[in-house]
Amino acid sequence: MKTPMTNLEMRLAGYGGQGVLFAGRVIATAGLLSGREVSWLPSYGPEMRGGTCNCSIIISDDPIGTPLVVDPQIIIAMNKLSFDRFNDSIVPGGLMIVDDSTFAMEATRDDIENIIYPYAQFASDNDCSDEQGNPLGNLLMVGALWKATQFCSEDILDEALVQSIPERKTALLEVNRKALALGKGL
Repeated sequence: MKTPMTNLEMRLAGYGGQGVLFAGRVIATAGLLSGREVSWLPSYGPEMRGGTCNCSIIISDDPIGTPLVVDPQIIIAMNKLSFDRFNDSIVPGGLMIVDDSTFAMEATRDDIENIIYPYAQFASDNDCSDEQGNPLGNLLMVGALWKATQFCSEDILDEALVQSIPERKTALLEVNRKALALGKGL
């Protein structure tokens, strides 16, 4: 799928602790570094880890009128609950990227492109985990998104990753780069 670069609307969703908001921040930062209009709208429950969360991202060449993503072109679902919740909202011709590490998954729509892969398991198997041992499936999925859409240049995506990592976690830059590269190669 080559997504039109004039207006890219997407939603990332999963459980808190899966890196949903971080992945969204990397994508949004890449849009900003590309000189485009960007909206990043996080939404999460009161739980720090384990609760549901999602973020809406718009990257556009035109001014953005509202940060709400009603008809996304892209959904990145990091768990079954997110897949079930957002699968029907993708516009025909859109893209669904799903991590099926924890549940058996088959495409339910033939009018969208489906990329289904056990991203978190693959990250774990390839030593791509954070300091607590959580697999970086989120960045593998950003890599898969980049491969499918090329929403920015590779250099800008790397710089967005660098700028998105908090100072206290700079030691994780190389493992995050590794996860992103693995995702681009899938």
